[in-house]
Amino acid sequence: MSTSTNTETVVAFYTQSFNDGAPEAAAERALGGTYVQHNPSAPDGAEAFIAYVHSMRERFPDLHLDVKRTVAEGDLVVTHSAFHLVPGDRGMAVADVWRLEDGRIVEHWDVMQQVPEESANTNTMF
Repeated sequence: MSTSTNTETVVAFYTQSFNDGAPEAAAERALGGTYVQHNPSAPDGAEAFIAYVHSMRERFPDLHLDVKRTVAEGDLVVTHSAFHLVPGDRGMAVADVWRLEDGRIVEHWDVMQQVPEESANTNTMF
């Protein structure tokens, strides 16, 4: 698969799962036969991912993810996103690394950081 196709797959999967609240459809369309999760708060597998998204949306029904940029190379896609649990919160800056095989997502890593109220510079995190 091309890096642009992989990027489209990842962004559609991520936004459909969290923003649209449809992780079942997203997982069916985009996840591979195995899904290895490196986030210590989430177990491996499609079913676990689906349950995780539903759990998050139950606690935060208005959560929203805004993918700001992507970088792709080979079988990897990186997304840099603003993730808001409730409207108007400062949110989190999230970097996700997704590995694909044959156009399907098979592995995921993430790094999250709260957006602080004060910064040592005038740059944004996005």
